[in-house]
This record gives sequence, structure tokens and C-alpha cells, in this order.
Amino acid sequence: MKPATIAAEPDFYHEKKGLPGIFGWIFSTDHKRIGILYLVTIISFFLVGTTIGVLMRLEMLNPENTIVTAQTYNTFFTLHGIIMIFLVLIPVFPAVFGNFFLPLMIGAKDVFFPRLNLLSWWLFIAGGTLALVSLFLPGGAPDTGWTFYVPYSIRSNTNIIPALMAAFILGFSSILTGLNFITTIHRMRAPGMSWFKMPLFAWSLYATGWVQVLATPVIGITLLLVTIERLFGVGIFDPTLGGDPVLYQHLFWMYSHPAVYIIILPAMGVVSDIIPVFARRTIFGYKFIAYSSIAIASVGSLVWAHHMFTVGMSNTGMFMFSLLTFLVAIPSAIKVFNWVATLYKGSIEPEVPLLFMLAFIVQFSIGGLTGLMLGALSVNIHVTDTYFVVGHFHYVMFGGTGFALFGALHYWFPKMFGRMYNKRPAFYGWLFMTVGFNVLYFPMLIMGYLGMPRRYYHYLPQYELLQRIATVGSWVMVIGILLLLANLIISLKRGKKAPANPWGGKTLEWSVSSPPPTENFHEIPVVSTGPYDYSEYERTVPEAK
Repeated sequence: MKPATIAAEPDFYHEKKGLPGIFGWIFSTDHKRIGILYLVTIISFFLVGTTIGVLMRLEMLNPENTIVTAQTYNTFFTLHGIIMIFLVLIPVFPAVFGNFFLPLMIGAKDVFFPRLNLLSWWLFIAGGTLALVSLFLPGGAPDTGWTFYVPYSIRSNTNIIPALMAAFILGFSSILTGLNFITTIHRMRAPGMSWFKMPLFAWSLYATGWVQVLATPVIGITLLLVTIERLFGVGIFDPTLGGDPVLYQHLFWMYSHPAVYIIILPAMGVVSDIIPVFARRTIFGYKFIAYSSIAIASVGSLVWAHHMFTVGMSNTGMFMFSLLTFLVAIPSAIKVFNWVATLYKGSIEPEVPLLFMLAFIVQFSIGGLTGLMLGALSVNIHVTDTYFVVGHFHYVMFGGTGFALFGALHYWFPKMFGRMYNKRPAFYGWLFMTVGFNVLYFPMLIMGYLGMPRRYYHYLPQYELLQRIATVGSWVMVIGILLLLANLIISLKRGKKAPANPWGGKTLEWSVSSPPPTENFHEIPVVSTGPYDYSEYERTVPEAK
């Protein structure tokens, strides 16, 4: 690639145009400022959700009552799920890193619809605020679980409607972001940047954008129907009114399983971008990784009913959804094999971002293999609605996406903020977080296989040891998370000034100053090579004997 000229003008933090102070941020259409706004709000929601999760683990420290009542515990796991799924995991990669880096990666000055981009952030804030307001309105916080399963979500006297409307508004934010990215990738790539010269993170955002646009309206309509049923008593899902609660599950999972790929696909794109940088090797199987993102987005939209094997489907239906579940694992396995092949014989530099990617590969593989167990009909019947499902879900969502989030934050921190972080506390934060995560969630797989049901307030004494081990693991993991975040916050002021390309990356965002200028490039760059050309490094690495 022909590198862009390092900008001499002030960076986007010191933009002179527009409104002053905070108003210059919340009304800015600069994609980088919008990415920072998303980052601050999502990390704030993440800390709230993590706090609730720790309180849940404290309650499970003993078989009987510990710190809260049964009703409060129901509220805790509902709020933890809503916050972590709708306010953190689904938006974090597209909204934060996609907003900030997609235009930089493809050689554009901004996204295609800058004002629509700002509107998506305002909708996110509106939805998040409404979700928080629902906690304090008369009637109490929602207690149905993040899935809002009927008929309980219709009959509960808690504040279900504000929570449903919050998720509905957040869906619009997601749709606008996906639409914006699809259009940006189609229309604003730099000269010479063909489809197969795009970074793999851009490919993952493209696949994710289609899932956001096509699948999100399904959950919006479904939540609206539940609201109508609560307000007007129309028999849609409530069996006492002639409705069908299984229909709700079909509609809910027709979105919520593709939502898993909205969450994990961009994380996979980050892994595909970071590993070549620290292995000093061209990515192995570029086209296979790119096509596998499209395959995951396509086939992943057809497997929703593997969440419903116990509702009374036909044998043919269960067989087909089980088969599709195993098929969707193939493109995910392709990615894992290609990542490992990229590391093979690489000149590896074990920086903190790479350590997070290695943890991602191991933990996502555990999550994927346990997902195949859930896709097998006989095993699924045994472990449905047990802690096994909780352990599997967190190995994929947090062991995968959560670790990719922290890896991406450390990888792009110098570019976003123009400062380097302290590597020693970052390493110890990674270590505590990784050890704590596995001590917390691996016992859940064991408990679930032994029969411990999920969402239970009390449990039998036979699970006490494993529950206590898991609770101690949550403490260790939170220490790691707080250490990582504190180190990054301190580095915002005290960190050394970052050069334009501290890691030796080959994608376009590393060709401009740190932090980037207001409109990214003085001149739109001309792309002549692929995004992972490390051939000069590969020639210097001796053959292994």
C-alpha cells in the first residue's frame, strides 16, 4: 500500500469547527468521536453489568439465602442479561471499533451517512436510558430474564413494557449502524482497494451489517407484539387467550441466534487482524477467512430452533436444526485453523493484544465444542436449562467477544488516544482475567452436566464446592478487569506519546498520525498490495529444525 501522508494538522480531539466542549462531541458527525462516545457509554454499562454479575455470584456462595431475596435474584439475572447482551456485546465492536476504524481501514474520510451515524448513537443513549429508568418506576425492575419469555413476560407485574421498548429502540440503532457500514464498504473504498484487499475486520463488519439489517426487524416486531398483548389483551402468545408461546420462541430466536454472530463475527475479524501483526506473518488463508464470515452470517441465520429442542418439535425438525448447527461450526473451525496456521513458524512477539487473542482462541474453542454438544439431540435433552448452557454461553460470549474486546482496546489504544499504556500491569490484568474467567465458568460446565438447573436461587449441597470455586473465580476475574481499565485510564494522561505505528501494522489506520487527524487523510491513499504483507519478515525467519 502507498502510505498516506502523516497529517500536520491537529488531531480530531482538537477540532476547531463546531460547538465547544461536550456539545462538540455529542453533536459531532466525526466517526471517530462517535466511536469514542460509544466506547465511554458501553464501558459504563459493562461495569454496571459486571457489578450485578458479581452480586449474583455472592448470592450463590451458600446453598441458602446469602445477600438478596429470590425476587431480587430474578431481577439481577434479568438486568445482567439485558445490559450485557443489548447494551454491551451486540453494539460494542460495530459501534466502537467499526465506527472508529472502518473508514480509516478502507481509506475513506468518514462513513457514508455521518448524520445517520450520530442518530444511531442518540438512539443507543435513548434505549439505554429507558432501560435504566425501568429499574426505578413503580412496579419494580423486570424479572423475566433477558429473553422476555411469554407467558411470564405478559403476566408479570414488573416494568416489562419500558424494558421492551428500550430493546426496540436499541434495535433501530443497530439497524442504522449496519446499513451505514454496508453502504460505506460498497461506496467508499480507496482507489485500488478491491474486495480482497480489505482488512478482515472490514469483512467481518460487512457480514455483520447484513445480519443487523435483516435479522433485527424480527426482534423489533416480536417485542412490539408482546407490548400490544400486555396493553390490549390481544391473543398472540398468551395460551389463555388463544395464543402460542412457542411462536414467541421461534420469533425471538430467529433474531437472537443471528445476534450471536453480530457479537462474535467482528471479534473474529479483530483476531484475524491482530495475529498477523504480532506473528509477523501474512494471514494464512485470507480468502477462506473472508468467505467463512459470509458463510457464518448466512448459515447462522438458519439454526435458531436448536434453542428449542424440548418444546415439542417434530423429529424431522429437530434432525434438520441439529444438522445445520453442526454445519455452521465448519466456517468457525476454518477461522481457528487459519489463525493457528498463521502463528506456525511466525516471529511471534507476545504483546498483550496477542495474549488476549490466544485466550480467545482457546476459550472460544471450548465454547464451540460445548455448543456442538448442545447441538447433539441426546446431550441437549440432558443439559437443557442447566448451568452447562450458562457455561457454554459465557465461554463464547465473554471468553470470546469479551477477551477480543480487551485485546482490541489494547491494540488500538495508541491509535485512538495517542498514548502508550504500561505493559506490565496490562500483562497482570490479562493473567488475572484469564485465570479468573476459567475458574468461574468451567465449574459451571461440570455443574450443568451433573444436573444443576440455571436461574435457581437455592441449590443442593452437592454443588456447594463448585459454586464456591466459581464465586472465587469471579473475584479474580474482576480484579483483572479493574486492573486493565485502571491502567488504560491512567495511561490517557501519563502514557508515553504513541508513534504512528507502534506495532508495525500493515493496514491503513497505521499510516496516519496517532490520534488520527479530523478527516483521516490529506489525500485518499492508493492501495497496491494486500493488508497483511509481511513477506520481508518471513524471509528473515529461519526454518525450524
